[in-house]
Amino acid sequence: SYRGFTKRFGAQRAVGSLTLDVARGEVVALLGPNGSGKTTTLKAAAGLILPTAGQVTLGNPPRPAADPDARRVLSYLPQKVSFPDALTGSEVVEFYRELRGAPPERSQKVLRFASLNGAGERAVGTYSGGMVQRLGLAVAMLPEAPVFLLDEPTAALDPDGLSAFYGLVEHAREDGRAVLFTSHQLGDAERLADRFAVLVGGRLVADLTASELKDRLAERGVMR
Repeated sequence: SYRGFTKRFGAQRAVGSLTLDVARGEVVALLGPNGSGKTTTLKAAAGLILPTAGQVTLGNPPRPAADPDARRVLSYLPQKVSFPDALTGSEVVEFYRELRGAPPERSQKVLRFASLNGAGERAVGTYSGGMVQRLGLAVAMLPEAPVFLLDEPTAALDPDGLSAFYGLVEHAREDGRAVLFTSHQLGDAERLADRFAVLVGGRLVADLTASELKDRLAERGVMR
């Protein structure tokens, strides 16, 4: 939950007075042009930046996002992922599995889910860009966390990665998790989201359900 969340970097206001809730079993797409404050908003929920004003809380009972205990309830996928080239995909996943305390059987499960089971023993340095992004998805899927935060998750994904991402979001919804992801691609958001929060210039200008978004687009004659 965001309550009056404001973030400034010096004199620049990245996000101003944002109030937004994401419930369990709900998928919310945070939409807006580049520079609209989407990543800043997501990083605040991940506890990576502190609010200048307002508050950001996670879980039930609510905890401040910057509280280390709050991070146990979330899984965060940054816009750009990077892993050591000399490690294999399996080694990367195993490292993060132990870090998050996930059971051993999760490693092979997430590699299969991300269509990387055939490449798990290859060094990450031999991976294509799309495969690295899929490895990031596999790592994000390791903890069965109640909150998923995904920053531009489809931006560099290949077709196999897109399929894995769609599956990740659909499974998360079915499992009753809360998903907040950023995008400037309306097509991906429309396919997956229950609600659409639109940021422009760091301010929330619309909070629409899927049906409200379709009606709004139809009124404006937008072809999809």
